[in-house]
Amino acid sequence: MRTFSLPEPPPDWSTAREELREALTCVGWPADLICDAELALHELFVNAWKHGGSPAPTVVVVLLDRTLRVSVADDSPHLPDQRTACSADPYELSGRGLHLVRSLTHRFGTAPRKHGGKAVWFEQDFAA
Repeated sequence: MRTFSLPEPPPDWSTAREELREALTCVGWPADLICDAELALHELFVNAWKHGGSPAPTVVVVLLDRTLRVSVADDSPHLPDQRTACSADPYELSGRGLHLVRSLTHRFGTAPRKHGGKAVWFEQDFAA
């Protein structure tokens, strides 16, 4: 008999998603931009869990004027290479998350954290 160990499920990101949606809805952002922001947040959240080794990534949402900035922090000091944010092979099972974030948002980047780890962030502008 073979035994299998199932991978640990990702942490629940629904609270972060709901807070993001509520904040953007309250200030009148259109539904399509809200959906783009939610998907970009999901990609960064799962990457922080899967590649950054954080059982519960830290999410910070800041809305200043007409710009949304979302930052997801993890414990890994390894910064993703923004130039290779897309897998060369379209048939790979993973490797396109940062390309998706780049496509859905206006800006994204990474920053080392003062006490270890890193933050990956994106910004999205409200265009009336």
